[in-house]
Amino acid sequence: MKLKTFKWYESLFINLKITAARLVAKVMPKNKNPIVLVGGNLGEKYEDNASVFHTYLVENRQDLKTYWMYDKNFDYVQAENIPYAVPLGSFKNYLLFFRADYTFHGHSILYDIAPNMDEYIHLNKKTVMTHVSHGIEGFKKILIQPEDKPLLNRTDFFNCASEYERDIKLNGWKFPEEKLITTGMARFDRLQPDSPSKKVRNILLMMTWREWLLDLTEEEFLESDYFRCMVNLLNDPELKELIATYRLNIKVVLHPFMKTYEDYFKPLENGTRVSLITFDEASIKDEVIDADMLLTDYTSVSWDFLYQNKPIIFYMFDQKVLEEKRGSYLDLNKDLYGYKASDIKEVINILEQIVTGENKNPWYEKAEYYFDYFDQENCRRLADKVIGPPAV
Repeated sequence: MKLKTFKWYESLFINLKITAARLVAKVMPKNKNPIVLVGGNLGEKYEDNASVFHTYLVENRQDLKTYWMYDKNFDYVQAENIPYAVPLGSFKNYLLFFRADYTFHGHSILYDIAPNMDEYIHLNKKTVMTHVSHGIEGFKKILIQPEDKPLLNRTDFFNCASEYERDIKLNGWKFPEEKLITTGMARFDRLQPDSPSKKVRNILLMMTWREWLLDLTEEEFLESDYFRCMVNLLNDPELKELIATYRLNIKVVLHPFMKTYEDYFKPLENGTRVSLITFDEASIKDEVIDADMLLTDYTSVSWDFLYQNKPIIFYMFDQKVLEEKRGSYLDLNKDLYGYKASDIKEVINILEQIVTGENKNPWYEKAEYYFDYFDQENCRRLADKVIGPPAV
């Protein structure tokens, strides 16, 4: 499954640009300053580890020439005033790719750094390429597509948040030990560790995606457990009463793959108390700070809430299906770092317990097992490890 596809004539034009860019790069003079390309979220948003690391390099490493790769179909670059932004798939994009000393990507080189590069990745032998991930791994076992294999083989480093995550990438992913570096998670530099809210009133509801839902018809999706569980939860009379009694605010942030079905979720909005935010509208890096707790299934955003010592409810309505179809590196019966609920009644009972007094995460002591660093120096460590510290 490719996340983005091109028509045959678009791919032909891109391939011509790649060939021309490689030839031009060969005759250009040596870079005066190291060139660094950073990209994430398929170029559609300035989010996650890639964006935080990019900001760090721009603000702290003037010895580098740092660029952000973006999808020109999205207009966030001007709105967020992102410097040295380059459209993915442009001639400049490919020229910089062959000239770059370093690249850092959150999802894939193919989607974050240089489109259609899976067939040509072997032609770039110079650039040091680093995968910074878009979240801590743990819930879902890796799913490698055919187009991913040459890109993964070409990647020089895979960053890890901790020894825990390094063990997953070493023994679960079977990646070479010499490619694994443990410097912490870049986006945690924006977060304060152990910083629970005084009261829990603002709830972030985020559900992750299941790849087996992608092939469903629209009618089948609307009958799926995934859709019905969200609808039934937000329409539950007891939840509505809880919201009214304690003046709770629930923000529902939809996964980007739910774009097709956004209109079906709109009726779930309830005045100002339950609001629906599409992935395009949401700033996840701000939502995890503003929210007092998280209600989720298996999303990696939950690690951000553990780091901050904020409560988490894991609503695992389809645990057996996930374990059978995808699998998890976590033991979902023993290793969770939040409350576990298997039905709506349990969700509401736990939620009432939290909003009436439990403002912290009772599993916060597990944070030291999952994270190696709490010093907000993750970006510096990553830059120093891959690029080297700036010259004195």
